Amino acid sequence: MKGMLTLHLWNPPPRFYTPSLSTKPPLSISATSSPELLTAKERRRLRNERRESNATNWKEEVENKLIQKTKKVNKSWKDELNLDNLMKLGPQWWGVRVSRVKGQYTAEALARSLAKFFPDIEFKVYAPAIHEKKRLKSGSISVKSKPLFPGCIFLRCELNKPLHDYIKEYEGVGGFIGSKVGNTKKQINKPRPVAEDDMEAIFKQAKVEQENADKAFEEEEKKAAVNSGNPNKELESDVSKAIVDSKPKRGSRKTSNQLTITEEASSAKKKPKLVTGSTVQIISGSFLGFAGTLKKLNSKTKMATVHFTMFGKENIVDLDVSEIVPETN
Repeated sequence: MKGMLTLHLWNPPPRFYTPSLSTKPPLSISATSSPELLTAKERRRLRNERRESNATNWKEEVENKLIQKTKKVNKSWKDELNLDNLMKLGPQWWGVRVSRVKGQYTAEALARSLAKFFPDIEFKVYAPAIHEKKRLKSGSISVKSKPLFPGCIFLRCELNKPLHDYIKEYEGVGGFIGSKVGNTKKQINKPRPVAEDDMEAIFKQAKVEQENADKAFEEEEKKAAVNSGNPNKELESDVSKAIVDSKPKRGSRKTSNQLTITEEASSAKKKPKLVTGSTVQIISGSFLGFAGTLKKLNSKTKMATVHFTMFGKENIVDLDVSEIVPETN
């Protein structure tokens, strides 16, 4: 608006206190002062004082640390292919691939073979399996092994190249569980040890599974005892006495000719022999039904001389051996 006046208030400038040189306090530097207030020269001086105050020399500490530091060894690719270096690991658990069907048999055969050809090496062969029990109709108990890890067994030993090659080429073994090492020129499957924690977990799992299988068998036995009407029937304490193979043995298959020959042989063994002077019975021919005494027997011509009575008259005839049989009482 026209005619309006604007008033501006004037503030005097602030006065700063500037002490004189004679009244300037002395500068004191302490270790507790803030590092932001210290100059670079003062910080260096404090650092040197701290180093001098230490009893040990910091240079010696650095040198000792450098000496104790392990140096990295540069290994060539050929060192990775050397299986004899596995002995440096000491006794370890190794995974071995086997047949899924005959894994238990392969483990037992491998253990016997290693004990025979490598007597100086300590080893353990472990094939985790669950022994399942089942009562048959005959009353006996069958035990069947069910592998916990089909197609895999575990071996604990100090592994080297000769032992590795022997196990790898053994019948029924498919090699070790590991990883491929090497380069484009040459590659091998290097075994990898199984950690101790993993083996402890496997042992624990096998124990738990076996306990569960035993409990299930005991429950089935109790149910069978109740269903049979004898709830107080005592269960068999010694199961091992009644254990039989779960797989029945195959009987020999014989042809009809073999059976006939066997029957004839057995009948020939039971048939009494013809002896001179014994009483015989005529079973075929013209004199069928008569009985007489064997006077003579010719093994070459297979003819027999028989003396018998017919209609009150004594007769002597020559008959074939097949027409007479010894008389049985």
